Amino acid sequence: MSSKAASFYLTTAIDYVNSIPHIGTAYEKIGADVLARFMRLSGHDVWFQMGNDEHSTNVLKSARVQEQDPKAYCDGMREKFTEIWKKLNISYDGFIQTSEPRHHGAAKKLFENILATGDIFAGEYEGWYCESCEAYYTEKDLVEGHCPHHQAKPKWLKEKNFFFKLSKYQDALLKHIEENPEFILPEIRRNEIVNLIKGGLEDISVSRAGVEWGIPLPNDPKHVIYVWFDALINYLTAVGFGSDDAKFKKWWPAAVHVIGKDITRFHCVIWPAMLMSAGLPLPKTVFGHGFVYLKGEKMSKSLGNVVTPMDVADVYGADALRYYLLRSSSFGADGNFTWDDFIKRYNSDLANDLGNVLNRSLGMAKKYFDLKITRGIEGPEDESLIKQAGLTGKRVRQAMDFLQGDLNYHQALEAIWELIGAIDKYIDTTAPWTLKKSGQEERLQQVLHNIFNAIRLVGLWLFPFMPETCEKIYQQIQLTFPDSFEAGAPWTAMPANHELGEASPLFPRIEISDSSS
Repeated sequence: MSSKAASFYLTTAIDYVNSIPHIGTAYEKIGADVLARFMRLSGHDVWFQMGNDEHSTNVLKSARVQEQDPKAYCDGMREKFTEIWKKLNISYDGFIQTSEPRHHGAAKKLFENILATGDIFAGEYEGWYCESCEAYYTEKDLVEGHCPHHQAKPKWLKEKNFFFKLSKYQDALLKHIEENPEFILPEIRRNEIVNLIKGGLEDISVSRAGVEWGIPLPNDPKHVIYVWFDALINYLTAVGFGSDDAKFKKWWPAAVHVIGKDITRFHCVIWPAMLMSAGLPLPKTVFGHGFVYLKGEKMSKSLGNVVTPMDVADVYGADALRYYLLRSSSFGADGNFTWDDFIKRYNSDLANDLGNVLNRSLGMAKKYFDLKITRGIEGPEDESLIKQAGLTGKRVRQAMDFLQGDLNYHQALEAIWELIGAIDKYIDTTAPWTLKKSGQEERLQQVLHNIFNAIRLVGLWLFPFMPETCEKIYQQIQLTFPDSFEAGAPWTAMPANHELGEASPLFPRIEISDSSS
């Protein structure tokens, strides 16, 4: 990836607000946040966009259960969502609600643009509709007659609607994907979509009649824009479509839409066809991440197996959850959450490895030099640590280059943990306690200087994943966090003479008796 300053527009899927986020929802936001933070440190001008999808019949039902106006209900849910994202250190730049007037204006404008091309026509829809997905399905989409995602039997609907000529764009979509393989990542998602398109596209309903909660059609106010058609347009609304031409020109097209693998059909078929019809550029990449499963089963409210992000973060900290969710597999693959494995990872990787190397090193620095370190006499043992530190940055950058096919967060974290292991090995090899006993003060100074230089780099490369922890690391070693990788990554960026701070445990060990499983 280039470190040249450039606009980088990153979005996540917007969320239904009929219930609070579970860990699967948080997985997407955490994964996108890591990419946003990494790109900022790489020198890019980033706009990271999130939001809530509110024109849903399920949202309307939830509001009625609570005897609330749907808009008031949605505004209240926004507060709950954004509070969770704040606690998880999600560094979004913009947050949109589809019930906002700016979105109503943008959605109507895009609909009018598509209408003007002749790609909207009146007709009658008859088919299967899943209320939980708020999506239409053909017979071949169903699994034993049930929704493939909610395991519930869909309703058979018959109503007069307006349709979008999706079939018209079948060849154009295939051509675009063939010429731009990075448009859909990872490859497994791209292959799924290509097979779907080659199987034949049908025109789709883009309106609902007799629905009171939604955006009225510009050409027929008795209909509202179908929730999925409406929701996708948020990516344009958020960066000024129809309201701020300069802002829109700066940020669109999006660099990457980060979405769950279950909604690639909407984002990789319907959405690009809508943009083609309206004469707008397509997003550069749609990245379909995997799911988080609870002991092998996808988490969902309807299945009654939900673990919320705050179940973990309120007790063990946001960074522990962020680390755990991204450590075991690539972002494009599925992962699992189990309490037993979480506790093992927490104690081993965070308390023992990361926490111990910082505490151990600060303890030696205080004992030997009252926390004042300087450069001294170099030795042959230094070379392997310096080489490992340089290799870490290279490996992290490679792992984060999603245009190569995936976001290999687990490989980036593996590289950082190997640097932590190299620091431990360096301490054992150089034996600072022996250097102190033998009076080799200048050599001991260089050894400690090297240790904290490497710890500084651990904090730098780990920051996108665990920002709060890395801020604490930099506070304890009393360094200002750099503005960019370019400024902080060189081995020479460590001051020659430096006074460290006091040690404080990063991750107190979890005693098994305290856990809940």
